[in-house]
Amino acid sequence: MPDIEVTGRRVRVTSPDKVIFPRAGHTKLDLIRYYLAVGEGALRGVCGRPMILKRFVRGIEEEAFFQKRAPAKRPDWIEVAELRYRSGLSADEVVVRELAQLVWVVNLGCVDLNPHPVRAGDLGHPDELRIDLDPVPGVEWADVLRTAQVAREVLADHGLTAWPKTSGSRGFHVYARIEARWPFAQVRRAAEAVAREVERRAPEVATSRWWKEERHGVFVDFNQNAYDRTVASAYSVRAVPDARVSTPLTWDEVPGCRPELFTIDTVPGRLAEFGDPWQDIGLHPGSLDGLLELAESQGPAPRPPKGEGRRRQVVPVIEIARAEHKDEAMAGFERWKACHPEVAAHLRPADVLVDGMRGRSSVWYRIRVNLQHVPEAERPEQEPLEVDYDPWR
Repeated sequence: MPDIEVTGRRVRVTSPDKVIFPRAGHTKLDLIRYYLAVGEGALRGVCGRPMILKRFVRGIEEEAFFQKRAPAKRPDWIEVAELRYRSGLSADEVVVRELAQLVWVVNLGCVDLNPHPVRAGDLGHPDELRIDLDPVPGVEWADVLRTAQVAREVLADHGLTAWPKTSGSRGFHVYARIEARWPFAQVRRAAEAVAREVERRAPEVATSRWWKEERHGVFVDFNQNAYDRTVASAYSVRAVPDARVSTPLTWDEVPGCRPELFTIDTVPGRLAEFGDPWQDIGLHPGSLDGLLELAESQGPAPRPPKGEGRRRQVVPVIEIARAEHKDEAMAGFERWKACHPEVAAHLRPADVLVDGMRGRSSVWYRIRVNLQHVPEAERPEQEPLEVDYDPWR
């Protein structure tokens, strides 16, 4: 078990040859070397922020588990901050300020970095507004980039500078640094105002609809600004087979960018040659006053009608599976399609709703089907689930 000397500290690396990305062949030591190479940029995204530890202890092909509490056995130079949750519980979460602490986190099995939008010194007032652009299945990448440009325009029109980066997965991120003087509820309200305005300006490609079955195009996800939500930070490697990286860009790069080009192999060289496009992100935090005025002028967001005790479905949706692992859920969906081939023939990519649901310490998976494109006479009723996992047992 080698030790690595980083910023004057010795960090123990366990199982350095463990393969984290089987398809690409990258090991834990490769991952650590990547973060050492991009350390300045990666620290800019996480410095001073408490983070949730998303640990892939057996590599990315096994489900990660989420750990809010910092391990009890940790070096005395690992900083923590106490976050309190609505449940009444609290957690001492890791706070990274230097590269040695970052390497220690990665050694725990963290592939990506998931910081909160607050600093440890003021846990009640975010200093970042985060827009996560999440395309529904079948949406063209060009529509995602077009939506990002509209989000940039909305932020600029209301006094904020937008900073773009690839998500490293299917979507795209747009950040804005803000003055840390509004509580989470107001920041989320401002983000929802952005989403609704983006939808108003580009209704053919963007949606702010909260319910997944009612969406089309690119969902402008404003809920990433809620108190307990985190987003993969700048220069985070993502748990996808080719080890893509959530990569900061300039706006000139956005129209022609291709996310598959930004990986653990290419980003260190890019950063060394061109520098960090987000180097100045913290210099001029903006005000939310303009967006909060916009939110006031928009009025209450539309809400779905309610039935008895819960909302009433406005589109025909049935549930297929709830599973601990995604492959189990998808296998259940394949069985369902085999039983209903005539129904499956009518489905479009966006009609298959695959949800990663947050459990106590890990993600579980739910699959539903929107039957809106199936002739009404051919729509099946809700049946017993193909897989019926209870995440709360």
